[in-house]
Amino acid sequence: MFMKVALTYDRVNKWGGAERVLLALHKIFPDAPLYTSVLNIEKAPWAKVFDVKTSFLQNFPKASTSHEFYAPLMPMAFESFNFDEFDLVISVTSEAAKGIITKPKTLHVCYCLTPTRYLWSGYNDYFKSSVFKFLSKPAVSYLRAWDKIAAQRPDEYIAISSEVKNRINKYYGRDSQIIYPPLTMSVNAQNNKKISGDYFLVVSRLTNFYKRVDIAIEACNKLKVPLKIVGEGADAENLKKIAGPTIEFLGNVTDEELSSYYKNCKALIFPGLEDFGLTMVEAQAFGKPVVAFRGGGALDTVQERKTGEFFNEQNPESLMVVLKSFDEKRYNTKSCRENSEKFSFERFEEDLRKFLESKI
Repeated sequence: MFMKVALTYDRVNKWGGAERVLLALHKIFPDAPLYTSVLNIEKAPWAKVFDVKTSFLQNFPKASTSHEFYAPLMPMAFESFNFDEFDLVISVTSEAAKGIITKPKTLHVCYCLTPTRYLWSGYNDYFKSSVFKFLSKPAVSYLRAWDKIAAQRPDEYIAISSEVKNRINKYYGRDSQIIYPPLTMSVNAQNNKKISGDYFLVVSRLTNFYKRVDIAIEACNKLKVPLKIVGEGADAENLKKIAGPTIEFLGNVTDEELSSYYKNCKALIFPGLEDFGLTMVEAQAFGKPVVAFRGGGALDTVQERKTGEFFNEQNPESLMVVLKSFDEKRYNTKSCRENSEKFSFERFEEDLRKFLESKI
């Protein structure tokens, strides 16, 4: 279909849903190199399957671990790459990777995770954090202006959810087609480990700008119900400080271990306003329902009263109302699994290939 393909991604220094998307794209385009601003292979061992090309920022002090401080240089980093030899570039991005410069013969498709969150939809939340307070008003104005310009560079946009499709239109004035991220985690992992306890589960990076794991912790504290939390992040220590005796932090785990936690939980709690929320699909693939905040990607992935429930206000009290009356026996394992099949890798590959073929 395309002779030479390249991928771009904002930074390679963590693990999450976006990184699973990159690995799915690697299966489809195994020879495609991955261009990124910085690489931290210790934090991102998954990237060893790629030929990773980093920008000049790789040589800057602590750039691979504290990339936030180099935000004003991210535009220059991605504009410095040359894609003249490629027929297709797919930018997987929630920030600057869409700002690459390509010539007319190269098709640039942006697989948009969300318009740059700290500049647009999450501006107020991010700038309450000390991590972003160092950015001056002129720097933010520059980044916003550049982001608007960069958003016009892709030839085509793909959105990961209805929420993101609406944001792309609102902030960038661009249309997009929805192709959901794929479920890549195996639900047939040979792990029969029984996890004891009648527990709820959270699987998330522990960054509280929008993940809002604190809501799940406070609700389970007050109800004195067991909650297991998988994931790590900058706010881990602060979240541990507010956790009561029924809350257990598990850190990062292998997919095999995670499958056991999914298989044995009552339900996944998803308290954030997420762009998509791949963990909700993963839980349903294991036949488990989801308790999610009513908003964002959850509206695309959870079928109310069939594969899960919504709580209406993003606070512990609203979540507690649902948890108090929650009975996992109401939810059919088969229905949950069937719903997750809409997000299979096979469907992702088929939809993506059809989309790309239509743009040739």
